[in-house]
Amino acid sequence: MKHLNKLFVALVMLAGFSSQAQDSNNPWAISFGANAVDTRISAASKLEDQLSQYFNAKDNWNILPSVSYLNVSKYVGSNFSFGVTGSINKISRYVLPRVGQGPYTVVNPGDKNYYAADAVINYSLMSLIKSKTIDPSIHIGGGYTWIGDDLHAGTLNGGLGLTYWFTETVGLSVRSTYKQSFEDVRADMPSHMQHFAGLTFKFGGSDRDGDGIYDKDDACPDNAGPKATNGCPDTDGDGVLDKDDLCPDVAGLVEFQGCPDTDGDGVADKDDACPDVAGLKSLAGCPDTDGDGITDKADKCPDVKGPKENAGCPWPDRDGDGVLDKDDKCPDVKGTVANNGCPEVSDEVVKKLNDYAKTILFDTAKSTFQQQTYPVLQAMTAILKEYPSSNFSLEGHTDSDGKDAANQKLSEDRAGAVKNYFIENGIAASRLVSVGFGESKPIDTNKTKAGKANNRRVEVKLIK
Repeated sequence: MKHLNKLFVALVMLAGFSSQAQDSNNPWAISFGANAVDTRISAASKLEDQLSQYFNAKDNWNILPSVSYLNVSKYVGSNFSFGVTGSINKISRYVLPRVGQGPYTVVNPGDKNYYAADAVINYSLMSLIKSKTIDPSIHIGGGYTWIGDDLHAGTLNGGLGLTYWFTETVGLSVRSTYKQSFEDVRADMPSHMQHFAGLTFKFGGSDRDGDGIYDKDDACPDNAGPKATNGCPDTDGDGVLDKDDLCPDVAGLVEFQGCPDTDGDGVADKDDACPDVAGLKSLAGCPDTDGDGITDKADKCPDVKGPKENAGCPWPDRDGDGVLDKDDKCPDVKGTVANNGCPEVSDEVVKKLNDYAKTILFDTAKSTFQQQTYPVLQAMTAILKEYPSSNFSLEGHTDSDGKDAANQKLSEDRAGAVKNYFIENGIAASRLVSVGFGESKPIDTNKTKAGKANNRRVEVKLIK
């Protein structure tokens, strides 16, 4: 019994997911409840005696106070369904055959267990009486019954049933079945009546969107809609069903698959980047007043043609040197076309740089600057910034004192120190190179102190 009650709970949960009636859309049904076994029909010899105490449950019926039967059936068409029923009971009231005109005797054969497994073919009369709640039926079938440990026999079954549908999914079912035993000795395995009462839950079909149209007949099974459109909605009422409508929430035109064209330019609003202003299809529905191929809303100069690269405006030449700003590497300083709009470095400028360079003083045998050199470096930096497109070579030289290798390294370090100063103060590294020549390129004698001082130098050369 404990396991059967668990089955009852599981079936109730299953029924909770059911939503449709048992028919071609929804073919499955489960019934469960209590059953009663009455052996009096076998004890009576006359039909009127068999039926006279049909409802005498108190004296004749064996009832197990629990869920004691389960029926699973499937609709197969034309009001027919096929199912199987399993039932259990306990025989404590057994009606003995009547002797003469004497009374029927009811005995307890020993609380014998009763088991039955039956196949049922059911025919519903509900459509014939045109009712939506009362469902009478007839059924036939066969099965096998066990009583106690020793008695068992096949039976031929037939009977009547009635279901009252509380809702489209849940009904109260009663059924009475006469079970004719195949045994020759009916006293051992009597023919008997078995009555059933319980709940029936119908399920198996699906109406996912809950619009009352089963999924198999619903052209839009996931979106509720009226029967007139086979279950498909038309939310905006534009005559284009939502499933075909690219703009289902806004009324539109059939030629645009249900989308509007507010500005009437032949571009649907959903594809129109300028839906309120008529424009060109080639520009996603936006206008181009100056015809430069740039939409007015993206054109910073909508009334004057200009390139896309300059947001639709003509290229400026701020310094007026004939080189457009886009090509002018020095757009705020007049230059020459040959020098990409930048001023060209004259020999005088190079001489000025070298005049400054002659006054650069380093610490003895080092590449660090003496303090009085920094104003000179700052002045040179300012000159380099006036010619941002020009590149320069910084060349270091030493006198002949000391070893050649040491002088070579010292010349390289001193040229590099000047280069690094310029870079640290805003000159692009790509504009500068530094090189050292040691004592190999003297410009004066190394035999005098003054000559040596002239040879210790950094020269600035324009790279052309």
